[in-house]
Amino acid sequence: MLNELAKERATLKESGIVDARTLKTSHKRLAEILQPGMTVLDVGCGTGAITSGIAEMVGPNGRVIGIDNNPELIEKARQKYKNIPGLTFEIADIYNLPFYSEFDIVTSARVLQWLENPQTALHQMVKSTKHNGQVLVLDYNHTKISWEPKIPETMQSFYDAFLQWRSDAGMDNEIADHLSKMFEEYDLTNLKVTDQSETTKRSDNDFQTHITILAGVASSKGIQMVNDGTITESQRARAEGDFRKWINESAKSQTMYLLAVEGTKKSNEFKTNK
Repeated sequence: MLNELAKERATLKESGIVDARTLKTSHKRLAEILQPGMTVLDVGCGTGAITSGIAEMVGPNGRVIGIDNNPELIEKARQKYKNIPGLTFEIADIYNLPFYSEFDIVTSARVLQWLENPQTALHQMVKSTKHNGQVLVLDYNHTKISWEPKIPETMQSFYDAFLQWRSDAGMDNEIADHLSKMFEEYDLTNLKVTDQSETTKRSDNDFQTHITILAGVASSKGIQMVNDGTITESQRARAEGDFRKWINESAKSQTMYLLAVEGTKKSNEFKTNK
């Protein structure tokens, strides 16, 4: 079943890069619009790194719920952030959220890119949002990533295969540029698109953390691709090795195209026929 294939390929095998994210560095537009006392739903919260920052910004008079379908990640989040007032984590299905008109802001960051049916997920997010509340989605267009200088041909071939592997499971590699239209289809108004592209340069203190993201993809998702017969282990290993050498000897910068798209739910009557 295609939906199960997408779910399997999206499963997070290790959470290092997710744990390293913060609200102020990894979900900047959300940080700009949060206010004390707000109610916020973070959809696909992972281990809660960004969610905890949300709770700190809305304060003890606010209410924040992080949801994810991975019980292990939710348990990590509960243990790590159990002392933050007003913050809870729940296991839930993004395609069937148990909320209706409850939150001032419903958000997801880098989540819809992994779904076979992001339209249904957005439908559920809008349903969970209060009248005059906001929906805010942050996501990539993976086809617009760029490097200076060019990455090795072995890694470029791996990356092309990775995007095809995602596409074969029904994932939208260009979802960042499709979000505005999706928002319009659900009658969200006051649309705002903010460029949140992530550029890392060799002179940055955290250059190694960000430039090695694709190497991490090769060592984690690459194994899944090998198991699926998409590439061979030798192709995967050579791509990762050549890329790490490129990082050490040649890499100057990497830019990942990332957009934040937000809209307001103006109607109490939620349309379920879309």
